[in-house]
Amino acid sequence: MSNAAKTPSKARMYRGTSRNLALLANVLRRGELVAVPTETVYGLAGDALNPAACRKIFKAKGRPTNDPLIVHIHSLAQLDELAVRNEAVEKIAAAFWPGPLTIVLPKKPAVPDLVTSGRPSVAVRMPAHRVFAELLRRCGRPLAAPSANPFGYISPTSAAHVRESLGGKIGYILDGGEAEIGLESTILDLRDPRKPAVLRPGAISAEQIGSVLGRRVRASAGEQKHRSLALAATGELAPGMLSKHYSPRTPITLHARLSARFAESLPVDEVAVFLFKPAKRGKAGKAKAAGNIFWLSEGGDLRRAGRSLFRVLRALDNGRWRRIHAESALGRDGLAVAINDRLTRAAAKR
Repeated sequence: MSNAAKTPSKARMYRGTSRNLALLANVLRRGELVAVPTETVYGLAGDALNPAACRKIFKAKGRPTNDPLIVHIHSLAQLDELAVRNEAVEKIAAAFWPGPLTIVLPKKPAVPDLVTSGRPSVAVRMPAHRVFAELLRRCGRPLAAPSANPFGYISPTSAAHVRESLGGKIGYILDGGEAEIGLESTILDLRDPRKPAVLRPGAISAEQIGSVLGRRVRASAGEQKHRSLALAATGELAPGMLSKHYSPRTPITLHARLSARFAESLPVDEVAVFLFKPAKRGKAGKAKAAGNIFWLSEGGDLRRAGRSLFRVLRALDNGRWRRIHAESALGRDGLAVAINDRLTRAAAKR
């Protein structure tokens, strides 16, 4: 079990009823924190315009202040309170909001420097999760909400994951079911609409964004030099850009492809994670029954694989394995790139 799981939980779970949403909106307005569901992963929300509330987010997560927070909104009117729009924003918002896309724009003075790690830009998203969207509307405040987990650990995709990791440090968890996508949002740098760039891949690809903007969008992930926390002397431009991130305590070895033969030869304390269920079961089927072969999707569905990734890594990390062998995703599909980005960072050496 994770170290956080050994701490007695003080967090209370709330279903998304009208009464509970009204209660939690008041909790947020008075500067407290609430773990919230989104379509990507669960977030730890606090009033983005309240520096004291944002400091609580950094403290609860053990997050360094040079890693900025994403601000969540429920309307374009809220965006105008936070950021300076340009001609590209209208097209992107019309195509992808609400949804799993974060946009980096020049910030307005209302946004505390703590939220942006001292940078003159802010990352903003309009989530599609119905329960979270209603909470945002009732609260009436933009909410900073990084993933609801200890900094650098595997992101949570269920309320139970949040309680396991942070239940001893927060008081309120809004249970909105399992995250539909299971991977963090795509982050798009639109500070200069002539030079759009994807800073973090997600379910929405650079190609999809480019088709809306009518221009090539640079896919910086994989092209840029990932930075370590020790080298990040200034605030990061956006979250999720460190070399080591989304990481279990169990070491991960990343493979371009895994074979049943390789999996069958593993020591009993090592585990293989296939992207899809192996086509030929043979001995691999017996190994699966013994508990050291897993897969992210039963039927070759990349969306299901992405949705399962963090859940499976968490389960294996709690299983006391000595090493996890994980298989990369093939292709340049947005989800394949996002899955490989998360696996690469999870497997990076400390």
